[in-house]
Amino acid sequence: MVNIDELKFDEKGLIPAIVVDAVSKRVLTLAYMNKESLQLSMEKELTCFYSRSRQELWLKGETSGNYQHIVSITADCDRDALVVMVEKDGPACHMGTDSCFEYPVFESDERHEFSYEQLMDLLIGRKEEKKEGSYTTYLFEKGKDKILKKVGEECTEVIIAAKDDDKPNTVYEIADLAYHVMVLMIEMGISLEDIFKELASRHVIDKKVKQEKMV
Repeated sequence: MVNIDELKFDEKGLIPAIVVDAVSKRVLTLAYMNKESLQLSMEKELTCFYSRSRQELWLKGETSGNYQHIVSITADCDRDALVVMVEKDGPACHMGTDSCFEYPVFESDERHEFSYEQLMDLLIGRKEEKKEGSYTTYLFEKGKDKILKKVGEECTEVIIAAKDDDKPNTVYEIADLAYHVMVLMIEMGISLEDIFKELASRHVIDKKVKQEKMV
């Protein structure tokens, strides 16, 4: 662990803190901490920053209720910047948006960012807007039984491909399965965060089980 005294604060006694959603891995905001706010953040396990405009400490969520529960704080190689992983209670931005970074400046025509969150948003759009000719919309219109049938079929395809030791085809079929499972999730009102939290809880249990076996 890096000691707080090893960190390099600037001439104003501040260090930049990049806040990242521990679930989605999305960058939420860029704020600043001084030594006191960093110590409070670690003690409370809640993000506490230093407001450069107001010249005072501010506990994120103290007035809005949108607290950020700290999972970890990591320093960079130069010890002059921090990444703060958090689980948030609400929007990170004072404008009410999930992240402060909502305004595109440049996008490559050849390279495209992908995330499960973006795919889920696209699938939700197909359910709400009922785009004509969309396979996803077709599945939602047919309902849960049809979606479940496709999930079952894709499970079988994954098994067959893996049994044949066909890695490229197994990857292809797993992607198909993942897509249909996400459609099912939307149909049933299950979010990615629900799944991430369940997996995280199992990880903790698994660690405890391993420790018990070692005793």
